[in-house]
This record gives sequence, structure tokens and C-alpha cells, in this order.
Amino acid sequence: MRPLWKGAVSFGLVYVPVKMYAATEKKNIKFNYLHEKCKTPIQYRRYCPYCDTEVANEEIVRGYEYEKGKYVIMKEEDLEHLPGENTRSINIVDFVDLKDIDPLFYDKGYYLSPGEGGQKVYELLKKSMQETGKVAVAKVVIRNKESLAALRVADGVLTMSTMFYPDEVRKPAAIPELDYKVDVHDNELKMAVNLINNLSAEFQPEKYTDDYREQLMEVIQPKWQEKGGRWPLYRRRTKWLT
Repeated sequence: MRPLWKGAVSFGLVYVPVKMYAATEKKNIKFNYLHEKCKTPIQYRRYCPYCDTEVANEEIVRGYEYEKGKYVIMKEEDLEHLPGENTRSINIVDFVDLKDIDPLFYDKGYYLSPGEGGQKVYELLKKSMQETGKVAVAKVVIRNKESLAALRVADGVLTMSTMFYPDEVRKPAAIPELDYKVDVHDNELKMAVNLINNLSAEFQPEKYTDDYREQLMEVIQPKWQEKGGRWPLYRRRTKWLT
């Protein structure tokens, strides 16, 4: 894997050089939209309906819509002093208990490896977090967006999960269907609890598979082979092609 960026974890006087790697990847199957007649991929143009013309990249500006159809124009110089891609620091704000973080806040996961010359301080941070059982809450800028993040130790590696800010997590009170009243009898609750207990097991992520994606690839494979294509090696390793 190639690192997404190199930076440092910092808190107090501690500075830990790290490299950041994506810990997850989407396995969704993507389709291109084609013109049925000639099988050519459809193009998406930058088009201005008011001027009835295609617009070149250099003629496109950023606009913040503060009211329907009304925009504040933002120029590059307006953004120069904001935190951006040049910010290469993961700044720890607090250390908290993992159980106190609602999973709704988690977004995307990353691995953090020690940067050049940072092995000792990396190990020191890792062992001290294991010793205390704490998770670090930090702020980090990735692709010009500042995010909250949670740092913890998993499988002997420092991991980082970006998080949503509280105002980005919608409140369930906005869902009208949740405003209901029902009576649950003791026997019904006891039956439901017994069912949960009977289905309880240790979490083993490797036993869960994307059945839809596997069945979809089983449909795609023969169509590929009908055209004389050689199925990619990485796809032939999966169980639906063995």
C-alpha cells in the first residue's frame, strides 16, 4: 500500500511522525452508462444552461448558495489562510473511553504507521494507550476538510477513524414515525430476549460476505468470457470462481 500522506500525531510536547494508509476500501460493483446503439460511454459535460454553452475549467468558480439562486463567490485568495492540504498534523484534544463514542459518529478508517525515525515515540504512544485503555480524540485535515478523529490501538497498530461533528449527525427526533406509544407485555419481552441470547456469538468479521456482490459477479463473469476476455487474477481468487 502507498501512504495517503505523511505527518505527525501531536499532543503536549509529544510529536510522533506517522504515515497514513487507508484501512478500508469499497467493493461495490460500478457500471458505466453507455449509448445502447454504439456502446460508447456517455459523457457528462460542464454546461451552463443560461449561456447555452460548455464551460472551461478556468471559467468555473466556487459559489456558496446562501439563498435560493443567490451565491457568494469564493476566490482562491479567500481560502489561503484556512486549514488545508498543507496541514500535516493529527492534533490530539482529549483521551476518552471507547464506549463513550457512539458508532454513529464514525466515518472512515485508516492505519497509522511510524514515520522516518519515529518508531520509538510511536511505540511509546501505542503502549501508553494500551496501558490506560484510552482512545484519543483528535482533529485532522484530509483533502482540505477538517474532521474529528478517534485514535486507538487495534491488532498492534495505531488506527484512526475520522468522525462526524455533532451537528453533522441528524437527531432522531426529526423522524415522525418514532412518536408512538405501544404496550409490550412481559412474555413478549422475555421471548425476544431469549431469541437474542440464542443468536448471540463472538463477532467474527470474516464470516460475513457480500452475497449480492458475489452473485452479481457470477452473472457478469460468463458475459465477460463470451467476449473472449481473460478473467482478472484477483477476481479468480474469490470463492465464487473456484
